[in-house]
This record gives sequence, C-alpha cells and structure tokens, in this order.
Amino acid sequence: MAKKEKTSQEPGFEEALKKLETLVEQMESGEMGLDAMVAAFEEGQKLIAFCTNKLNEVERKIEILVKDENGNISAQPFEAGDEEL
Repeated sequence: MAKKEKTSQEPGFEEALKKLETLVEQMESGEMGLDAMVAAFEEGQKLIAFCTNKLNEVERKIEILVKDENGNISAQPFEAGDEEL
C-alpha cells in the first residue's frame, strides 16, 4: 500500500501549530487593524480545526497493549479516558 503523501497546500501539524502561535502573538501585540485581526482570527479558526483533526486522527491510531491473565499480549484500540496503561 502506498504511503499517502502530503499535498503542498496542507501543512504538517507542527507547521500549523507554529503558524497559529505566530497569529496569536500578532493579535496580542495590538498592532493589527480590525480587518487584519478578523482575517487572522478566521485563519486561526481553520488552523485550530486542522490541528484538532490531526490530533483526533492520531488518537484513533494509538493502541494499548494489554496483557491477559495468561500473560498473552494483545493490542486494543485506545479510548479516551482509559485509566489502565
């Protein structure tokens, strides 16, 4: 199976997070005009959605190795809120 390649338009998680941090710093500086602030806010919302989706995607891939009473190890899907690690 071929590995899905990232499109040139889609940033990686780290890149999107860095861009979001930069936008927040610019907005907090108080030096942006109203139009620029609104545009930055809208872009920030898109970056937040992208990062959230990436984190959810990774969470679905995480598996917890579980040992049964016979010592056999099996992989089970990770569920948020699992207390046993």
